Amino acid sequence: MIEIVEAKFITSAPNIEKAPPSEKQNEIVLMARSNAGKSSLLNALANHKGLAKVSSTPGKTRLINYFDITFIDRELNEKKYARLVDLPGFGYAKVSKSMKYDWEKNLTDYIAQREQIKLFVHLIDSRHPDLEIDAGVSEFLDEIVDQSQVILRVFTKIDKLNQKEQSALRLKFPDALMVSSSKKRGISKLISVIYEVVKEEMTDDRV
Repeated sequence: MIEIVEAKFITSAPNIEKAPPSEKQNEIVLMARSNAGKSSLLNALANHKGLAKVSSTPGKTRLINYFDITFIDRELNEKKYARLVDLPGFGYAKVSKSMKYDWEKNLTDYIAQREQIKLFVHLIDSRHPDLEIDAGVSEFLDEIVDQSQVILRVFTKIDKLNQKEQSALRLKFPDALMVSSSKKRGISKLISVIYEVVKEEMTDDRV
């Protein structure tokens, strides 16, 4: 069994130029439109309710936040370390056009140019699976990823759907994962998948 047993906030950065250095391709990027449940999922992954602040104002966080995370393989009793990157939400409102442009440019620059990214975790609200903004993010990721990088699409708030709706979503997106942060559904599976993707790039010591 794979678990995340510790997550520690390291720093924040406004753009790629201020990002912390790393010699490994060991970054796991969480990205989502505002109000898709990203902060709740981060807290659920780390089993730490206060790690990421769940804001009542979508899009309030404007910085790229970095966390050092500790995975443990219970069978091997082996610890590995990676870095989790929490990007500001897409589709934010109540900011000026110039600020929105700068903000979006900083995010797209980071996603496209940050060589340390191994895994992009694109979170999508399961109640709204076909929004134009998520389709745009998916297309952008498909265009810019290289052969060493992986995209994982994860549908959040799956507990809000009935069984018929869940089945239809799985049929339409067979390669995606389904999770509920509040019910802790799918969290262990997601942690295991993340670990398998990134484990070869992880370190035995803190990043």
